[in-house]
Amino acid sequence: MFEGWLNDWLLRHGVSPQSAGLFTLLIEIGLAALIATAVHFFVRAIMVRLVQTVVARVRSDWLEPFARRRPISRLAHLAPALVVYRLAGLILVDHPTALAGVRQLCLIYMALATAWMISGVIGLAEDIARNAEAARRLPVRSFSQVAQIILFIVTAILVTSLILDRSPIPLLGGLGAASAVLLLVFKDAILGFVAGIQLSANHMVEIGDWIEMPKYGADGFVIDVALTTVKVQNWDKTITTIPTYALISDSFKNWRGMFESGGRRIKRAIYIDMTSIRFCTDDMLDRYSRIQHVGEYLRRKREEIERWNREHGVDPTVEVNGRRLTNIGTFRAYVEAYIRNHPMIHQDMIMLVRQLAPTAEGLPIEIYAFTKDNRWVAYEGIQADIFDHILAVVPAFDLRVFQNPSGADLRSLRSGADDGRPAGGTGRAPLQ
Repeated sequence: MFEGWLNDWLLRHGVSPQSAGLFTLLIEIGLAALIATAVHFFVRAIMVRLVQTVVARVRSDWLEPFARRRPISRLAHLAPALVVYRLAGLILVDHPTALAGVRQLCLIYMALATAWMISGVIGLAEDIARNAEAARRLPVRSFSQVAQIILFIVTAILVTSLILDRSPIPLLGGLGAASAVLLLVFKDAILGFVAGIQLSANHMVEIGDWIEMPKYGADGFVIDVALTTVKVQNWDKTITTIPTYALISDSFKNWRGMFESGGRRIKRAIYIDMTSIRFCTDDMLDRYSRIQHVGEYLRRKREEIERWNREHGVDPTVEVNGRRLTNIGTFRAYVEAYIRNHPMIHQDMIMLVRQLAPTAEGLPIEIYAFTKDNRWVAYEGIQADIFDHILAVVPAFDLRVFQNPSGADLRSLRSGADDGRPAGGTGRAPLQ
């Protein structure tokens, strides 16, 4: 009706029949474009307003990513394509070739708009899963990226079939024939997807884990587990990117168990100068008895040793006969008692003070225990406080900590030799 009225109006105003038909077609196309644009903005405004209203009234963790991703707003792009598809049948009824082309473009646009909307839904599902406690152990982003790849492939096949005006079934058959090429192109994605499933199934890596992987220079917290890469933020705030499948094929250290246990290990030794180790005299034992933590230990051990030596007829005038206490053994008992009474040492975990094999640097006395606070800064502070005390208390047991001669030691030796005085100050035998 509108087309006939417009054409008659143009003819009455002196326009030729050919020009009138062309002008009528162009005006109808312009009106169709305006209607489609108006419908798009109208539908989009309604959907956006609806989403904003729901988000304002309903408080939920998943509504925030829903408002950010706006999958329903993306669905508004289908409205103008549907309008154009419908109006094209009315406007281009006398132009079948153009009608077929316009409708084909509308179908392609609708396929792309639908894919874009589905992509938003996948992103929305990823955001919701990241915030869900039950899904935090899963490589959600890997699954999301796989879904995006599948969506991309399906959309590409559908658009190609629309362009060629053929069924997508033969294209799927050709896709099978080209599987070798696809495997080569998507090798990293396939390996990453399989690795992500294994990492998830075995709970090997999660976001927030502290991992070490020296091969890739990674030492820090995992901040992202994607389809093909895992990002690690190192302690110096640099980012190391590791192929996801490398976490399956190579070895790495995950510190999650330490955090979950509630304790962090101290495993450090001090080296005692072996020339300072000796049997304890009565005067030494009386002096040690006044030291906190070892008074009761010495009383019990002295009674036990005196009883054993008396029962076995040991000659006490010879120092090496029978059983005797040593200053290194007493020192080790003190350190063990000190560790057991320390408020920041985890008493429910393994705790020991052991003597290792002697070395050229002296006799190692190793402390093996776990702190209650596993945070890095707090842990280092606790460990430093413990060894500050132990190093300071060593001389109280007539022992010396081994230390290689420094320049000051050598100058002291030389000065003593020049003055005719005996060299001293290092606690070691003079240099030959």
